[in-house]
Amino acid sequence: MIAIEYHADLKEVQSDAALATLLSSEMQQTPFDRLAWWQGLAEHCGIEPLLAVARDGDSTTVLPLQRANGALSGLANWYSFRLRPVASPGADATGMLTALARDLARKAPRLTLAGLPDEDGSAELVETAFRRAGWIALRETCDTNHVLHLQGRSYDAYLAGRPGPLRTTLKRKTAKVETRIFNQFDAEAWADYEDIYAESWKPSEGSPDFLRGFAQAEGAAGRLRLGVAYAEGRAVAAQMWTIEGGTAFIHKLAHREDAKPLSPGTVLSAALFREVIDTDGVGLIDFGTGNDGYKRDWMEEVRPRYRLEMIRPEAPQNWPFLAKRALKRLAGRGKRG
Repeated sequence: MIAIEYHADLKEVQSDAALATLLSSEMQQTPFDRLAWWQGLAEHCGIEPLLAVARDGDSTTVLPLQRANGALSGLANWYSFRLRPVASPGADATGMLTALARDLARKAPRLTLAGLPDEDGSAELVETAFRRAGWIALRETCDTNHVLHLQGRSYDAYLAGRPGPLRTTLKRKTAKVETRIFNQFDAEAWADYEDIYAESWKPSEGSPDFLRGFAQAEGAAGRLRLGVAYAEGRAVAAQMWTIEGGTAFIHKLAHREDAKPLSPGTVLSAALFREVIDTDGVGLIDFGTGNDGYKRDWMEEVRPRYRLEMIRPEAPQNWPFLAKRALKRLAGRGKRG
Protein backbone atom coordinates (compact mmCIF):
# COMPACT_ATOMS: atom_id res chain seq x y z
CA MET A 1 0.00 0.00 0.00
CA ILE A 2 1.43 3.35 -1.10
CA ALA A 3 1.23 6.12 1.51
CA ILE A 4 1.35 9.79 0.46
CA GLU A 5 2.64 12.66 2.58
CA TYR A 6 3.68 16.28 2.12
CA HIS A 7 6.40 18.28 3.85
CA ALA A 8 6.43 22.08 3.82
CA ASP A 9 8.89 22.16 6.74
CA LEU A 10 12.24 20.81 5.52
CA LYS A 11 13.39 20.40 9.12
CA GLU A 12 10.82 17.61 9.34
CA VAL A 13 12.53 15.95 6.39
CA GLN A 14 15.94 16.34 8.01
CA SER A 15 14.70 14.53 11.12
CA ASP A 16 13.17 11.70 9.07
CA ALA A 17 15.97 9.13 8.85
CA ALA A 18 14.80 7.45 5.64
CA LEU A 19 14.16 10.70 3.77
CA ALA A 20 17.30 12.39 5.05
CA THR A 21 19.41 9.43 3.91
CA LEU A 22 17.79 9.28 0.46
CA LEU A 23 18.37 13.02 -0.07
CA SER A 24 21.93 13.09 1.31
CA SER A 25 25.18 13.56 -0.61
CA GLU A 26 25.99 9.90 -0.01
CA MET A 27 22.94 8.85 -2.05
CA GLN A 28 22.59 11.77 -4.49
CA GLN A 29 25.83 12.71 -6.21
CA THR A 30 24.50 15.86 -7.77
CA PRO A 31 23.61 19.07 -5.89
CA PHE A 32 20.14 19.52 -7.36
CA ASP A 33 18.65 16.30 -5.93
CA ARG A 34 19.65 16.96 -2.34
CA LEU A 35 17.83 18.25 0.71
CA ALA A 36 20.64 20.75 1.38
CA TRP A 37 20.07 22.37 -2.04
CA TRP A 38 16.34 22.74 -1.43
CA GLN A 39 16.96 24.09 2.07
CA GLY A 40 19.22 26.75 0.57
CA LEU A 41 16.56 27.73 -1.97
CA ALA A 42 13.97 28.00 0.79
CA GLU A 43 16.22 29.99 3.11
CA HIS A 44 17.77 32.44 0.66
CA CYS A 45 15.60 32.57 -2.47
CA GLY A 46 12.13 33.13 -1.07
CA ILE A 47 10.88 29.73 -2.20
CA GLU A 48 8.07 27.99 -0.30
CA PRO A 49 8.89 24.26 -0.59
CA LEU A 50 6.51 21.33 -0.61
CA LEU A 51 8.06 17.89 -0.88
CA ALA A 52 5.51 15.37 -2.13
CA VAL A 53 6.51 11.91 -0.90
CA ALA A 54 5.23 8.44 -1.76
CA ARG A 55 6.25 5.48 0.42
CA ASP A 56 5.75 1.80 -0.20
CA GLY A 57 7.44 -0.24 2.51
CA ASP A 58 11.13 0.64 2.39
CA SER A 59 10.81 2.33 -1.02
CA THR A 60 10.42 6.09 -1.31
CA THR A 61 9.87 8.51 -4.20
CA VAL A 62 10.07 12.29 -3.77
CA LEU A 63 8.71 14.94 -6.12
CA PRO A 64 10.20 18.32 -5.11
CA LEU A 65 7.62 21.08 -5.46
CA GLN A 66 7.10 24.69 -4.43
CA ARG A 67 4.06 26.84 -3.80
CA ALA A 68 3.77 30.25 -5.45
CA ASN A 69 0.67 32.41 -5.93
CA GLY A 70 -1.61 29.51 -5.09
CA ALA A 71 -0.06 27.23 -7.71
CA LEU A 72 2.39 24.34 -7.59
CA SER A 73 5.58 24.05 -9.62
CA GLY A 74 8.96 22.35 -9.42
CA LEU A 75 11.33 23.15 -6.56
CA ALA A 76 14.02 24.87 -8.61
CA ASN A 77 15.15 28.28 -9.82
CA TRP A 78 17.83 29.86 -12.02
CA TYR A 79 20.62 28.19 -10.01
CA SER A 80 19.26 24.71 -10.73
CA PHE A 81 20.61 22.84 -13.75
CA ARG A 82 17.59 20.54 -13.73
CA LEU A 83 14.64 19.15 -11.78
CA ARG A 84 13.57 15.51 -11.46
CA PRO A 85 11.90 13.06 -9.06
CA VAL A 86 14.18 11.26 -6.62
CA ALA A 87 13.51 7.57 -5.96
CA SER A 88 15.22 5.05 -3.71
CA PRO A 89 17.10 2.24 -5.50
CA GLY A 90 14.77 -0.47 -6.77
CA ALA A 91 11.61 1.57 -6.20
CA ASP A 92 8.66 1.28 -8.56
CA ALA A 93 8.98 4.95 -9.41
CA THR A 94 6.20 4.90 -12.04
CA GLY A 95 3.66 3.30 -9.70
CA MET A 96 4.60 5.55 -6.79
CA LEU A 97 4.52 8.70 -8.90
CA THR A 98 1.14 7.68 -10.31
CA ALA A 99 -0.25 7.36 -6.79
CA LEU A 100 1.29 10.70 -5.93
CA ALA A 101 -0.23 12.32 -9.02
CA ARG A 102 -3.68 11.03 -8.10
CA ASP A 103 -3.37 12.54 -4.64
CA LEU A 104 -2.02 15.84 -5.96
CA ALA A 105 -5.31 16.35 -7.80
CA ARG A 106 -6.74 17.29 -4.40
CA LYS A 107 -4.14 20.04 -3.96
CA ALA A 108 -3.92 21.76 -7.32
CA PRO A 109 -5.79 21.70 -10.64
CA ARG A 110 -2.59 22.52 -12.50
CA LEU A 111 1.09 21.74 -11.98
CA THR A 112 4.15 22.91 -13.92
CA LEU A 113 7.52 21.17 -13.87
CA ALA A 114 10.31 22.83 -15.85
CA GLY A 115 13.91 21.75 -16.43
CA LEU A 116 13.20 18.01 -16.63
CA PRO A 117 15.92 15.92 -18.31
CA ASP A 118 15.07 12.89 -20.40
CA GLU A 119 18.47 11.33 -21.05
CA ASP A 120 17.75 9.51 -17.77
CA GLY A 121 14.04 9.02 -18.57
CA SER A 122 12.78 11.55 -16.01
CA ALA A 123 10.49 13.52 -18.34
CA GLU A 124 8.96 10.34 -19.74
CA LEU A 125 8.51 8.92 -16.23
CA VAL A 126 6.65 11.98 -14.95
CA GLU A 127 4.54 12.35 -18.09
CA THR A 128 3.49 8.68 -17.99
CA ALA A 129 2.65 8.75 -14.28
CA PHE A 130 0.49 11.88 -14.46
CA ARG A 131 -1.38 10.69 -17.54
CA ARG A 132 -2.14 7.39 -15.83
CA ALA A 133 -3.52 9.41 -12.91
CA GLY A 134 -5.98 11.27 -15.15
CA TRP A 135 -4.03 14.47 -15.83
CA ILE A 136 -3.52 16.01 -19.25
CA ALA A 137 0.26 16.25 -19.64
CA LEU A 138 1.68 18.70 -22.20
CA ARG A 139 5.41 18.47 -22.89
CA GLU A 140 7.60 21.07 -24.63
CA THR A 141 11.29 21.87 -24.81
CA CYS A 142 12.09 24.80 -22.52
CA ASP A 143 15.89 24.95 -22.35
CA THR A 144 19.16 23.35 -23.41
CA ASN A 145 22.01 21.75 -21.47
CA HIS A 146 25.57 21.67 -22.86
CA VAL A 147 27.78 18.78 -21.73
CA LEU A 148 31.11 17.18 -22.53
CA HIS A 149 31.76 13.43 -22.31
CA LEU A 150 35.53 12.97 -22.00
CA GLN A 151 35.52 9.26 -22.95
CA GLY A 152 38.96 8.76 -21.40
CA ARG A 153 40.66 11.74 -23.06
CA SER A 154 43.38 13.73 -21.32
CA TYR A 155 43.14 17.50 -21.26
CA ASP A 156 45.70 17.81 -24.09
CA ALA A 157 43.77 15.34 -26.25
CA TYR A 158 40.54 17.18 -25.53
CA LEU A 159 42.09 20.58 -26.28
CA ALA A 160 43.40 19.34 -29.63
CA GLY A 161 39.79 18.93 -30.74
CA ARG A 162 38.71 22.47 -29.80
CA PRO A 163 38.04 25.10 -32.47
CA GLY A 164 41.13 26.75 -33.94
CA PRO A 165 40.28 30.30 -32.76
CA LEU A 166 39.95 29.08 -29.16
CA ARG A 167 43.33 27.32 -29.25
CA THR A 168 44.92 30.39 -30.84
CA THR A 169 43.52 32.64 -28.10
CA LEU A 170 44.97 30.36 -25.43
CA LYS A 171 48.41 30.38 -27.08
CA ARG A 172 48.43 34.17 -27.26
CA LYS A 173 46.91 35.03 -23.89
CA THR A 174 47.84 32.33 -21.37
CA ALA A 175 51.23 33.83 -20.47
CA LYS A 176 49.59 37.18 -19.68
CA VAL A 177 47.22 35.81 -17.05
CA GLU A 178 47.96 33.97 -13.80
CA THR A 179 45.36 31.49 -12.51
CA ARG A 180 44.70 29.97 -9.09
CA ILE A 181 42.24 27.22 -8.21
CA PHE A 182 40.90 26.92 -4.66
CA ASN A 183 39.57 23.52 -3.58
CA GLN A 184 38.22 24.92 -0.32
CA PHE A 185 36.25 28.06 0.35
CA ASP A 186 38.51 31.10 0.59
CA ALA A 187 36.94 34.34 1.81
CA GLU A 188 39.36 36.58 -0.09
CA ALA A 189 38.92 34.66 -3.34
CA TRP A 190 35.14 34.78 -2.90
CA ALA A 191 35.29 38.55 -2.35
CA ASP A 192 37.23 38.76 -5.62
CA TYR A 193 34.54 36.72 -7.35
CA GLU A 194 31.76 38.99 -6.08
CA ASP A 195 33.71 42.11 -7.07
CA ILE A 196 34.38 40.74 -10.56
CA TYR A 197 30.77 39.68 -11.01
CA ALA A 198 29.59 43.19 -10.12
CA GLU A 199 31.80 44.61 -12.92
CA SER A 200 30.94 41.96 -15.51
CA TRP A 201 28.36 41.77 -18.27
CA LYS A 202 26.18 39.56 -16.07
CA PRO A 203 22.89 40.75 -14.53
CA SER A 204 22.87 41.33 -10.79
CA GLU A 205 23.17 38.14 -8.72
CA GLY A 206 19.76 36.76 -7.79
CA SER A 207 20.75 35.56 -4.31
CA PRO A 208 24.39 36.11 -3.29
CA ASP A 209 23.75 34.56 0.13
CA PHE A 210 22.52 31.32 -1.44
CA LEU A 211 25.55 31.06 -3.70
CA ARG A 212 28.03 31.86 -0.92
CA GLY A 213 26.41 29.30 1.40
CA PHE A 214 26.52 26.67 -1.34
CA ALA A 215 30.19 27.44 -2.06
CA GLN A 216 31.06 27.19 1.64
CA ALA A 217 29.31 23.82 1.98
CA GLU A 218 30.91 22.43 -1.18
CA GLY A 219 34.30 23.68 -0.04
CA ALA A 220 33.91 21.95 3.32
CA ALA A 221 33.04 18.72 1.46
CA GLY A 222 36.08 19.04 -0.84
CA ARG A 223 33.90 19.44 -3.93
CA LEU A 224 34.51 23.13 -4.71
CA ARG A 225 36.75 24.31 -7.55
CA LEU A 226 36.86 28.11 -7.34
CA GLY A 227 39.10 29.63 -9.99
CA VAL A 228 40.44 33.17 -10.07
CA ALA A 229 42.51 34.79 -12.84
CA TYR A 230 44.88 37.67 -12.17
CA ALA A 231 46.52 40.24 -14.43
CA GLU A 232 49.36 42.23 -12.87
CA GLY A 233 48.14 41.13 -9.44
CA ARG A 234 44.53 42.22 -9.97
CA ALA A 235 41.73 39.65 -9.98
CA VAL A 236 40.04 39.95 -13.39
CA ALA A 237 38.02 36.72 -13.84
CA ALA A 238 36.46 34.12 -11.59
CA GLN A 239 34.55 30.87 -11.98
CA MET A 240 32.77 28.54 -9.59
CA TRP A 241 32.75 24.82 -10.38
CA THR A 242 31.94 21.79 -8.24
CA ILE A 243 32.87 18.14 -8.78
CA GLU A 244 31.32 14.89 -7.59
CA GLY A 245 30.33 11.48 -8.85
CA GLY A 246 32.66 11.81 -11.84
CA THR A 247 31.00 15.03 -13.04
CA ALA A 248 32.18 18.63 -12.98
CA PHE A 249 29.42 21.27 -12.81
CA ILE A 250 30.15 24.79 -14.09
CA HIS A 251 27.94 27.02 -11.95
CA LYS A 252 29.20 30.57 -12.41
CA LEU A 253 31.71 32.52 -14.48
CA ALA A 254 32.45 36.21 -14.91
CA HIS A 255 35.21 38.59 -15.97
CA ARG A 256 35.76 42.31 -15.69
CA GLU A 257 34.77 44.13 -18.85
CA ASP A 258 37.90 46.27 -18.85
CA ALA A 259 40.04 43.09 -18.86
CA LYS A 260 38.32 41.56 -21.89
CA PRO A 261 41.29 42.15 -24.26
CA LEU A 262 43.30 39.69 -22.13
CA SER A 263 40.65 36.94 -22.53
CA PRO A 264 41.01 36.06 -18.83
CA GLY A 265 37.79 34.04 -18.80
CA THR A 266 39.04 31.79 -21.61
CA VAL A 267 42.41 31.27 -19.93
CA LEU A 268 40.75 30.52 -16.59
CA SER A 269 38.32 28.09 -18.21
CA ALA A 270 41.24 26.21 -19.74
CA ALA A 271 42.96 25.97 -16.34
CA LEU A 272 39.81 24.58 -14.73
CA PHE A 273 39.20 22.12 -17.56
CA ARG A 274 42.77 20.86 -17.14
CA GLU A 275 42.29 20.59 -13.37
CA VAL A 276 39.06 18.58 -13.43
CA ILE A 277 40.13 16.36 -16.34
CA ASP A 278 43.75 15.53 -15.47
CA THR A 279 43.73 15.90 -11.67
CA ASP A 280 40.14 15.09 -10.63
CA GLY A 281 39.60 12.59 -13.45
CA VAL A 282 35.98 13.47 -14.22
CA GLY A 283 34.21 11.76 -17.10
CA LEU A 284 31.54 14.41 -17.71
CA ILE A 285 31.51 18.21 -17.60
CA ASP A 286 28.10 19.90 -17.31
CA PHE A 287 27.82 23.55 -18.40
CA GLY A 288 24.29 23.96 -17.08
CA THR A 289 21.41 25.51 -18.99
CA GLY A 290 21.32 28.24 -21.60
CA ASN A 291 22.38 28.29 -25.23
CA ASP A 292 25.23 30.81 -24.93
CA GLY A 293 27.52 30.70 -27.95
CA TYR A 294 30.73 30.37 -25.94
CA LYS A 295 29.53 27.04 -24.50
CA ARG A 296 29.73 25.45 -27.94
CA ASP A 297 33.48 26.12 -28.04
CA TRP A 298 34.01 23.92 -24.99
CA MET A 299 31.16 21.40 -25.10
CA GLU A 300 30.32 18.67 -27.61
CA GLU A 301 26.71 17.65 -26.85
CA VAL A 302 23.45 19.54 -26.37
CA ARG A 303 20.64 17.93 -24.41
CA PRO A 304 17.07 19.29 -24.19
CA ARG A 305 15.34 20.24 -20.97
CA TYR A 306 11.56 19.88 -20.89
CA ARG A 307 8.59 21.64 -19.35
CA LEU A 308 5.59 19.53 -18.43
CA GLU A 309 2.28 21.29 -17.92
CA MET A 310 -0.08 18.96 -16.04
CA ILE A 311 -3.76 19.90 -16.10
CA ARG A 312 -6.87 18.40 -14.48
CA PRO A 313 -9.50 18.33 -17.27
CA GLU A 314 -12.42 18.35 -14.82
CA ALA A 315 -11.35 21.64 -13.15
CA PRO A 316 -13.47 24.55 -14.50
CA GLN A 317 -10.62 27.03 -14.21
CA ASN A 318 -8.70 24.99 -16.78
CA TRP A 319 -11.46 24.95 -19.40
CA PRO A 320 -10.58 28.32 -21.07
CA PHE A 321 -6.97 27.20 -21.45
CA LEU A 322 -7.98 23.80 -22.87
CA ALA A 323 -10.49 25.44 -25.23
CA LYS A 324 -7.86 27.85 -26.59
CA ARG A 325 -5.44 24.99 -27.07
CA ALA A 326 -8.05 22.93 -28.91
CA LEU A 327 -8.90 25.87 -31.22
CA LYS A 328 -5.21 26.44 -31.92
CA ARG A 329 -4.78 22.78 -32.81
CA LEU A 330 -7.81 22.89 -35.14
CA ALA A 331 -6.49 26.05 -36.81
CA GLY A 332 -3.14 24.34 -37.38
CA ARG A 333 -4.85 21.36 -38.98
CA GLY A 334 -6.85 23.73 -41.21
CA LYS A 335 -3.69 25.43 -42.46
CA ARG A 336 -2.05 22.09 -43.19
CA GLY A 337 -5.18 20.96 -45.03
